Amino acid sequence: AAAFGAEIYISDALKGIRVLPSPHVSVGISLAGGLLELELSCEEMPLSELAEILSRYDRKRKYFRLKDGSFVDLSDTGVRSLSELGRSLRLNEKELAEGSLQLPGYRALYLDDSLEESSFVNLSRGKSFRALVRSMKTVEDSDYEVPPELAGILRGYQKTGFRWIKTLQANGFGGILADDMGLGKTLQAIAFLLSDWKEKERKREDGREAAARKEAERHYLVVCPASLVYNWKSELERFAPSLPVSLAAGSQAEREETLRGLEGRSGVLVTSYDLLRRDIDLYEKLTFAVQIIDEAQFIKNHSTQAARAVKAVRADFRLALTGTPVENRLSELWSIFDYLMPGYLFSYTRFREEFESPIVNREDEGAAERLQKMIRPFVLRRLKQDVLADLPDKIEKNMYAAMEGEQRQLYDAHVQRLVMLLSGQSEKEFQTAKIQILAELTKLRQLCCDPGLLLEGYEGESAKTQLCLELIQNAAEGGHKVLLFSQFTTMLERLKAALKKEGIRFYSLDGSTPKARRVQLVDAFNRDETQVFCISLKAGGTGLNLTGADIVIHFDPWWNVAVQNQATDRAHRIGQKKVVTVYRLIARDTIEEKIVQLQEKKSRLAEQILGGEEMGPAALSKEALMEILEGTAKNDGA
Repeated sequence: AAAFGAEIYISDALKGIRVLPSPHVSVGISLAGGLLELELSCEEMPLSELAEILSRYDRKRKYFRLKDGSFVDLSDTGVRSLSELGRSLRLNEKELAEGSLQLPGYRALYLDDSLEESSFVNLSRGKSFRALVRSMKTVEDSDYEVPPELAGILRGYQKTGFRWIKTLQANGFGGILADDMGLGKTLQAIAFLLSDWKEKERKREDGREAAARKEAERHYLVVCPASLVYNWKSELERFAPSLPVSLAAGSQAEREETLRGLEGRSGVLVTSYDLLRRDIDLYEKLTFAVQIIDEAQFIKNHSTQAARAVKAVRADFRLALTGTPVENRLSELWSIFDYLMPGYLFSYTRFREEFESPIVNREDEGAAERLQKMIRPFVLRRLKQDVLADLPDKIEKNMYAAMEGEQRQLYDAHVQRLVMLLSGQSEKEFQTAKIQILAELTKLRQLCCDPGLLLEGYEGESAKTQLCLELIQNAAEGGHKVLLFSQFTTMLERLKAALKKEGIRFYSLDGSTPKARRVQLVDAFNRDETQVFCISLKAGGTGLNLTGADIVIHFDPWWNVAVQNQATDRAHRIGQKKVVTVYRLIARDTIEEKIVQLQEKKSRLAEQILGGEEMGPAALSKEALMEILEGTAKNDGA
């Protein structure tokens, strides 16, 4: 100070000020009966003073003044960690001062993650607590065995997903399987259901006590969009044929009969969000071992009846499947967690005050970091590029849509009309009337797609259109780009109108598009943010390089398979850096489904039948067509 020509005087009062270092705090955590027991202690000061510091901590202040006039250094991260933990968990000053408190078991990982950051916090973990944390952090090394039937089918990352779900269930947690679109969330969930059911079946066989037999009667509930109900049934029958499955679908009387039939048996029940909402009273006395909600963004608005119905169902374990857990607002994430583990993200009012508003309005990084830390253990999210080594370069999947109401009735009527026409013909007459037969088959195809293609003024629903729009919405929200193919230009016009109504950007190309314009559209789609490219199959089957897309939807996979594959190769070609997922939309219980089965079993015959221009006298017999039509019409029109 003398070098600057000044002297500094310090008063006796200032000299007497004591600055205490950050207190060392000991935290003991144990787990018992699903509850966490916390014990706090501090040697440097009474817990009442520590509680006061923690409850009034301000990150911007370097010191805190105690009642005796001394100051505590707040620069250490230990005080900050404890304070933020107390604020996040809403621990009040009285609870902290008492030094002993209880918390729900689902806070275990957040506590462990938050407290281990500081050297000033001496953390003592009980045996059960350590086991829980270790199990959640070492999922890949867990001992859960994939069912033998699926061991050769599940890929490495899918086996990890299966073990993650099993670990959540074992620890009494819920979770969101948020894998990217096309990575097999349904298959991972089915592997989990099959594993759990087989374990309980063994208990049924081995257990002699009534409790063991009762526990073995496992009911599993899957709730999904109406367009996916039959797809779930198909996937369950394909990958877990031994696992009983039933549908709470159809008329109200049929649904009531299905629910009454659950008593005394185990298996999977599949229903839609809308039907669950209508039938919620029928579920009051039921308890499910597992409840899975697919496309969980359907409950993103927590005030809807669908969201309330899903949360009203009693279930021991809850799982959510969605590729887009947050579409537009953080409140959507809160609603899903409110289903999984009510109270984990607190009330919505508090969530909005402490997380949503600070993060969205003020870009509060601290709030965002706390929220991420809280949800991280319970959300499993893998992108295609994350697991590329485990994936084929092209994933193909059939998606089934169930026609109902007027669409089903119209289809059934036309099938019966064609069967009557064929029944009255000889084989020679059949070959002579080939053009007429092809015209009738085209009408059936149109009815499977959308009756509006055939009947002017039709304003009813189209099951495939609904399924297609849901796929596109999920893809767009997940940052994917889609090629949408149809052989009917009129169908593309209807789909484009639906996309426009939903606010989804698209380009369009058909046979009338000039060559120069085709090049412009392709270049623009590969570069810009447009989400969908609608293409007629004949116009876009060759000559286009659309590697900007990584999802292909064939709305009506019907004719020559080679043509369909050529269209897929617009995206799946040299220059494509992403995994391409291909969806074929198929109307269930129709001639479309029969043809797909024929493709799989008799590919050579299928190519002859499906190649419209190749249908000569030797390509298709009357008996073969009657066999294809058999069983595709439902007499009740349901």
